[in-house]
Amino acid sequence: MKESGTDLADLVVRGGTRTRGWLRAGQAFLAVAQLGVGCWALLFPHSFFAVPWVGMGMAYNVHLVTDYGAMSLATAVALGAGALTMERTAIRTGLVVYLVFAVPHLAIHIRLVHHLAPGDRAPLLAALTVAVLIPTVLLWLLSPPARVRR
Repeated sequence: MKESGTDLADLVVRGGTRTRGWLRAGQAFLAVAQLGVGCWALLFPHSFFAVPWVGMGMAYNVHLVTDYGAMSLATAVALGAGALTMERTAIRTGLVVYLVFAVPHLAIHIRLVHHLAPGDRAPLLAALTVAVLIPTVLLWLLSPPARVRR
């Protein structure tokens, strides 16, 4: 017996078919980004840490950088599972897992922004804000449309 909501065509979301496409594309984008960042940090930690937005003039720690890479890969798997299966629980889980990281990550960088050169501040904060907005919008799209009372 097929579980309700496991098939892309059965997933009821705001906006219908077009929204399902945006859900898949958004999750895939986030998964690929996490995969890329994760592989970079895990396989080439010194190179990753050398990016001004990452190192921020602080002491290099290979353990923390490679742990971050591994965590990013795990997040990519969670997001990828949602994008591949298009099952509501998998989508929601992947997006929430990502937000549990992305929201504090943004808050930490806001607090530490003084470590960056003035020209690097706005692009970093813009990118991290978008990294919170994308999954937030996707979660909103995932919620079923409100019922109209008659």
